[in-house]
Amino acid sequence: MNTSTTSSSSLANSVLPLTGRVLVALIFLVSAFGKIAAPAGTIGYIGSVGIPLPSLAYVLALVTELGGGLMLLLGYRTRAVAAALAVFSVVSALFFHHALGDQNQMFHFLKNLAMAGGLLQFVAFGGGSYSVDNRRAEASGALSLAR
Repeated sequence: MNTSTTSSSSLANSVLPLTGRVLVALIFLVSAFGKIAAPAGTIGYIGSVGIPLPSLAYVLALVTELGGGLMLLLGYRTRAVAAALAVFSVVSALFFHHALGDQNQMFHFLKNLAMAGGLLQFVAFGGGSYSVDNRRAEASGALSLAR
């Protein structure tokens, strides 16, 4: 058996998914804390792009970013949360970064699409070994074996 392949596979199934979840979750958590720090400015910005009920949209965005970011970080219901955050990222790009003639807006638009692409990897492959999902699967497997 090739130990190099085994250790690479072990790393890919454990540390890399955890690292990816942490890095992707950070952008949502930082954004959520920014919204918490400046709710009036955020609500005003949401309203300025024509989204109806900007206060409600603010709460929904905050819950999505903070709740989704924490769930992704922990690897809890990773596939569903990653799918929701991917949709949120694309919708955010379309509503808030659609002025593609502005280089800064183009960058943010593409960043959101790249985030959605990364999140789709979690939809496809799950949260990895160091995740709540994996712990729950191991516990339910252990219980079914004991029965």
